[in-house]
Amino acid sequence: MKIPIKLYPFYTKMNVIAYLPYEEADLVSSCIRQERWAQKKLYEDHYSFMMSICLRYTSNENDALDLMHEGFIKIFTNIHKYQPETSLSAWMRRIMINNCIDYYRKMSRRRTEDLDQAFKIEATDADAISQFSEKEILAAIQKLSPTYRTVFNLYVLEGFSHKEIGDQLGITESTSRSNLVKARIKLRNFLAGEEHND
Repeated sequence: MKIPIKLYPFYTKMNVIAYLPYEEADLVSSCIRQERWAQKKLYEDHYSFMMSICLRYTSNENDALDLMHEGFIKIFTNIHKYQPETSLSAWMRRIMINNCIDYYRKMSRRRTEDLDQAFKIEATDADAISQFSEKEILAAIQKLSPTYRTVFNLYVLEGFSHKEIGDQLGITESTSRSNLVKARIKLRNFLAGEEHND
């Protein structure tokens, strides 16, 4: 089976477009040199993945788009720091998630809650959520308050520990646990149609 070769536009001195194969390292080098075609290619190749991250941290598509564009600006500004032996996609993902955390810090008014309160809330059954489509779950996540949404995303989708979440968001581990439990309950209620926006 023949593996398809990706091509990028190359403009000759006569303004004729030729399409040449590229390597990821060449693309990164071109982005470091701020070549527009390379920035456009990187943006287009990673648009869907980065947008899906931002959608999970915002309540609507317009905010997610703004957040993603801001994240790509940070990616292009810091592309010279990328280490070629690591995954470019993972490096970009980390920048986008950090950008989402910064967004949370700007937009959210956090409040600390007692550990006792966290134990009063029962965890919801994970299987109850898994029966819904990705689109339905995303819509429910977007209805959560910024605090619940951010903690849910960082813990469930990004794999952060409660300690890491607490360090990132400036909250206690017990508050992170409490917010996660409440977020799951809210999600279950949204998906079951028992509750409207938070």
